[in-house]
Amino acid sequence: MPTPPGRQDRMIALLGRLAPAEGYTASALDEVRFMRANRAVPRTPVLYEPCIVIVCQGRKRGYLGERSFIYDAQQYLVLSVPLPFESETEASDAEPLLALKIDIDLAVAAELALALGPAAPAHNAPVSMCSTAMDDVLGDAVLRLLEALLCPVEAQVLGRGILREILYRVLTGEQGGAVRAALAQHSQFGKIGKALRRIHAGFSGELDVPTLAHEAGMSVAAFHANFKAVTQTSPIQYLKSTRLHKARLLMVQEGLSASSASNRVGYESSSQFSREFKRFFGRSPVQEAAVMKTILSQAPSEPPAHVRAHSLSGRHEFIMLHAS
Repeated sequence: MPTPPGRQDRMIALLGRLAPAEGYTASALDEVRFMRANRAVPRTPVLYEPCIVIVCQGRKRGYLGERSFIYDAQQYLVLSVPLPFESETEASDAEPLLALKIDIDLAVAAELALALGPAAPAHNAPVSMCSTAMDDVLGDAVLRLLEALLCPVEAQVLGRGILREILYRVLTGEQGGAVRAALAQHSQFGKIGKALRRIHAGFSGELDVPTLAHEAGMSVAAFHANFKAVTQTSPIQYLKSTRLHKARLLMVQEGLSASSASNRVGYESSSQFSREFKRFFGRSPVQEAAVMKTILSQAPSEPPAHVRAHSLSGRHEFIMLHAS
């Protein structure tokens, strides 16, 4: 469905003000971050928590296993579970990528799902990641959110109500079944969603597949099969990629050495960590940290006043997801 005349231009103008510099810019609400890229970014590993990504200008492409997803000014992307995948960005100085990322508050999502009642039977199995055309009601809510975020008072008074409406629209839309399934404890998809959250909460500890399978109420074979159906990877590979992403963040955010970061995320061998890190990111830990620190040093030191109080967390997010 074509975007109504004027709404898309208004979104672009607002995001141009809210995201004046490349990378991630924090907003007056912790759940919302703005994204801007003035150049193309090649395919790069990223890690997302459950979120909604709404692109207003430019184009992004996500890769999960053998599947790819395009999300541009006509599409929004929903991740119903925490997920490592690969992403690339199409953008230029003349037409920068302008987007916003909304973290899904699982408690609010569960409350809304309960209010909505049992989900209608899905024709297809729920998926962990999917892009969908943005309809008019969702587009209008997104526009109102951007307008509210220009004013600190409106952001605090109106912002979370609009976020709740946006999540409601997603839950009742084409991708809502996946988010609701991820919250349903009795479904196979929901059990894997719980296991993924368990991994993210305890990635530095001694997690093993039999324990995760037992907690999910599945046999090891069934857990493997259902886990791969959701994430397109094995439990061990998922845990490894999560640890590597977290280690990269620690090296840049806290200035840890590769050895210290590897210990913090659960590696017993720093040499094994370095090999796996280079294989995953294409650079050694030292090289990757140096590149990320260079990017950080080029980020604006004085963000707009209405987001200044949130700039530190926004920068950390930018480091972790700089190419997402």
